[in-house]
Amino acid sequence: MLSESFAFVLGLLVGSFLNVCICRLPGRKSIAWPGSACPACGAALKPRDLVPVASYVALRGRCRYCSARISPQYPLVELITGVFFALTMAAFGPTITSLCWSAFISLLIVACFADINTGLIPNSITYPGIAAGLIFSLFVPQSSFAFSLIGLIVCGGVVWIVGTASRGGMGGGDVKLMAMVGAFLGWKLGLLVLFAGSLFGAIVGIARIASGKQKRRDPMPFGPFLAIAGALSVYFGHLALRLLGWE
Repeated sequence: MLSESFAFVLGLLVGSFLNVCICRLPGRKSIAWPGSACPACGAALKPRDLVPVASYVALRGRCRYCSARISPQYPLVELITGVFFALTMAAFGPTITSLCWSAFISLLIVACFADINTGLIPNSITYPGIAAGLIFSLFVPQSSFAFSLIGLIVCGGVVWIVGTASRGGMGGGDVKLMAMVGAFLGWKLGLLVLFAGSLFGAIVGIARIASGKQKRRDPMPFGPFLAIAGALSVYFGHLALRLLGWE
């Protein structure tokens, strides 16, 4: 329990950094400089303004200096990251495997929210993510460099074919995101993520169209659904493969 609590707190801190990546990477801005500031008034934020979740609650979701509303994305990303870090620690213990999956989920979180906010999945997330997947395959049990490389090629290739056939139904960011997913998970789990993400997206799309919130031809970011399916596959993917008779 102590290790899960530590992982949760660590996840909150990492989530704060992920918010910086989500806000800056799509615009190709530095994540190191300048320091954090209020987007409304430009006031530099002090350490007391940056305590994950707690600062948002204490300030009631408003800037200390100009009272502008703070996006709920900030505490949401911090909490999501903290929960996933704790779940990963509970599932895999203090191992290199936990480090691998925590890094993978962090990348998925940035890709998810960047796609929601801007419709873009930055190369500065997917390219390092692909490299990380290949590197981690050398240290994670039941994996190998060949396993990771095949997953990268198959998953990225399938989405590229689908995107080409649909004439833009999936963008280059989706191709690279699925290549990253394949590098971490291998081709079987990667294809399961693609199927599950497509199913999630179809359900949400149909619901939005039925409620009048979206028209049939309106674009909808696909990255968030792949990210959700990818994160869930870390914990339930192999069980799903066994149920399907793929493993």
